[in-house]
Amino acid sequence: MAENDRIQTRRLSKAEVDKNFTDLHPPLPRSEALIEADRCYFCYDAPCTTACPTGIDIPSFIQKIRSDNIRGSAHTILSENIMGGMCARVCPTEILCEEACVRNTHEEKPVEIGLLQRYATDPIFEDNMQLFERAESSGKKIAVVGGGPAGLSCAHRLAVLGHEVVIFNRDKKAAGLNEYGIAAYKTIDDFAQTEVDYILSIGGIEMRNDAPLDAASGLAALSEEFDAVFLGIGLALSNQLGIEGEDLDGVENAIEYIAQLRQADDKSQLPVGRNVVVIGGGMTAIDVAVQSKRLGAEQVHMVYRRGPEKMSASAFEQALAKTSDVSLHHHASPERIVGDRHVTGIEFSGGLTLDADVVFKAIGQNMDGSGFDSLQTESGRFVVDDNQRTSMTNVWAGGDCVVGGEDLTVSAVQHGKIAAIDIDRQLRKA
Repeated sequence: MAENDRIQTRRLSKAEVDKNFTDLHPPLPRSEALIEADRCYFCYDAPCTTACPTGIDIPSFIQKIRSDNIRGSAHTILSENIMGGMCARVCPTEILCEEACVRNTHEEKPVEIGLLQRYATDPIFEDNMQLFERAESSGKKIAVVGGGPAGLSCAHRLAVLGHEVVIFNRDKKAAGLNEYGIAAYKTIDDFAQTEVDYILSIGGIEMRNDAPLDAASGLAALSEEFDAVFLGIGLALSNQLGIEGEDLDGVENAIEYIAQLRQADDKSQLPVGRNVVVIGGGMTAIDVAVQSKRLGAEQVHMVYRRGPEKMSASAFEQALAKTSDVSLHHHASPERIVGDRHVTGIEFSGGLTLDADVVFKAIGQNMDGSGFDSLQTESGRFVVDDNQRTSMTNVWAGGDCVVGGEDLTVSAVQHGKIAAIDIDRQLRKA
């Protein structure tokens, strides 16, 4: 994002920016964690567990917190979700486990499951306390393409089961969107890499960063070299608006700016517009809008083509935007971006016109299918069965790149786990 008289660095001091990017949900101290754990009814047929995509036994891990068995609590969580630390920070618990909590009524709030999960897992990651042991070597070797949540989950479970794994990761760092695509105030202190280090510490996993798959021969070559292949390639390409003015300076992909922000040593040095417009209604749109405000933008508008009930961003995220002084507009589609070399405004349906020196596109992403012509796809994503198998023998896939994939870390982790269990089952039959 090039600087001009409207786009500047240091709109706020470094101290102000650092304060704006402190932990969104600070961890619970022990006294509060015990009080919150006591609120759990420990339901026998717990709806919160059913609502968790990874099937964590939530009453069990909360019961162990009550008895100060933090190691046991963390083991219950991480056995089902090896990225339980990150999910405790970024999972939309308000529409999953906490929404299903029997205490979630008009009279009282649900048990704060996400914060309790963080309370149990943080000490494990901080001390790199290994809770798992590898099985005897199987002699099998699996390639994992993609170092995001799906790939890391798959690799860890395969390593625990005794297999050797090589992860081919196109980015300079592992963790995918956990490292590059999530708001900085949700995951502070480089936690994404702390979690990666813990996952790799099990052994048997070779991480090859900055190693994109060769589009011409990559999949075929991996299928020849390895006993199985798992694809967790995510959605690398940003969707386009397809309107006049989209190529003007100042029109940016939200996910790319969030990545810059996450990798910045000094966030106050990032260029920030005075008037920012975000197009989209999902988590990424909320993240870039709120972060722009926290970096010092004077006006931030978020515009979505449908009503608030259709937004993929949760009610909590929408409320976060409003309390961060982001203006939300609904039922308005972008029609034309205005400017002379640099954007100055944007016109929407319904007569809405907004001044803008930065326009962020946050309208979703799609998969880069280069080199995967041999696999069945639907709507630009891989078709898989209930075990995450693709149409090609010995190739599995999971995460956002599969049909039905969601923009959720927890869902990607589950896909990787399911695939690893099935890969292990199939290889041991061979």
